[in-house]
Amino acid sequence: MNDDFLFAEDDDENEVDDLGSWKVLIVDDEPEVHTVTKLALSDFSLNGKTLEFVSAYSGEEAKAIFKTHDDIAVVLLDVVMETDDAGLKVAEYVRNELDNHFTRIILRTGQPGQAPEKDVIINYDINDYKSKTELTAQKLFTVIIAALRSYRDIIVIEENRRGLEKIIDASVDLFSSRSLEKFMQGIIQQLASILGCSKDAAYITTAVATTSRTINTSNNKLGDDELYVFAGNGEYASKEGVPLKDAISAQEYALCARAMRDKQIVYAEDHVVAYCNSKSHNGALLYLSGLPRRIGESDRHLVKRFSDSVQLAFDNVLKTVDVEATQKEIIERLGRALEHESNASNNLTRMVEMAQLLAEKVGLNEQDIHALRLAVPLHDIGTSIVPKSILHKTTPLTEEEVFKIRQHAEFGYQILRDSSRPTIQLAAMLAKQHHERWDGKGYPDGLKGEEIDVKSRIATLVDVFDALLNARPYKPAWTIDKVEAVLKEESGKHFDPDLVQCMLNDLPAFMAIQAQFPDA
Repeated sequence: MNDDFLFAEDDDENEVDDLGSWKVLIVDDEPEVHTVTKLALSDFSLNGKTLEFVSAYSGEEAKAIFKTHDDIAVVLLDVVMETDDAGLKVAEYVRNELDNHFTRIILRTGQPGQAPEKDVIINYDINDYKSKTELTAQKLFTVIIAALRSYRDIIVIEENRRGLEKIIDASVDLFSSRSLEKFMQGIIQQLASILGCSKDAAYITTAVATTSRTINTSNNKLGDDELYVFAGNGEYASKEGVPLKDAISAQEYALCARAMRDKQIVYAEDHVVAYCNSKSHNGALLYLSGLPRRIGESDRHLVKRFSDSVQLAFDNVLKTVDVEATQKEIIERLGRALEHESNASNNLTRMVEMAQLLAEKVGLNEQDIHALRLAVPLHDIGTSIVPKSILHKTTPLTEEEVFKIRQHAEFGYQILRDSSRPTIQLAAMLAKQHHERWDGKGYPDGLKGEEIDVKSRIATLVDVFDALLNARPYKPAWTIDKVEAVLKEESGKHFDPDLVQCMLNDLPAFMAIQAQFPDA
């Protein structure tokens, strides 16, 4: 079927396409009122959505329903029920206690004198006031139409606000993969709002495959399994990093492949697949499903403009990520070279990953964790002054050799301390403090307990943990049982006891990092 025909402009809001329903709560202590209301609105439809009725026969029952239903669009609320002001108390409860300012409240009463319209409108945040005697079937229809349109527009505004909030939050730091994912989630939420608050949306790309920790750029050609869900809302939120073929149906995948092949926007049924052109990558897709209304010409224009702008922003962010990844690699390679480590050693990679894991467990903020990852590879830079023959010596060290080794902490600090860059300043501190001990018997300054910065305490623990578990020129690899026994024994002596406990509480996670990055 031709897509243009399928989605031709149609201003008839009442044509039913089975796109869901609007939830309407009827609150009245007279059962016949519920029956008559449902009968009068039985054929109601707005934007292809019908009405779903929920009934409450008292104010208290209405409050309970509001607690469990956060998607009530309109409530038809009687005033006089178990008490003369039961309905007013419900309105107050919804607005003030539940902080629900989305539901449209239509007060209707059979006793107008009991709650004068002027007083109610002034004192309560309600949206309409009707006497039951004036509310004919036609007027009820009109009132519900107006209330639902208002509710629909408020929800669109709220979705836009949430999307902008995500983008603003992510804009603070676009250097980590998590912020990049959050940024794209904000983008797709904005597009979903433009098209009527689709709850299910995804950004799909061949440029990157992502996990919660890393971003890996890829030069893959377009093919069978190169499309990945990079960021998603709704049903796609749990599918980030999943190959697209595994995330959607074969029919939906065919639409995505068509959009990528033809480099165009495809409209079909209740979803949209928009191709996003890229100068540096193979392009990407914006995918939305479960749209609540038809896509008109003005919407199509917005989708086109939006998709072009999104890919430009994403390409620029990827360039930033690539620059940072290059910096990380240079720091790691430099640290390995100055520590006389071979290219076969993954000691620094393991330390970086374990330091992040431990920092997350003790509650460091994202910015500090990010800096720690960059700085850890330089913690032992001072060993560049120690002869390789001493570092790899397999027999006991002389006093002079021990003295030379201990000098590396101060020397590493002197190399780095004059930098104005926060990451290098942190590296200087790690270089100086990573041989301090919790009990004050370390070097070079004999710092004790919390006098040692927590990031240095983290580096110290993961450094020793890795050294014990892996073979060194002067020792074989130890078993995990033996390493665990040493950690317990040195808790409160060499190491911060809280950090040791955090590590022991989730030892399998640290061992998983060891398994992931073994020495070649």
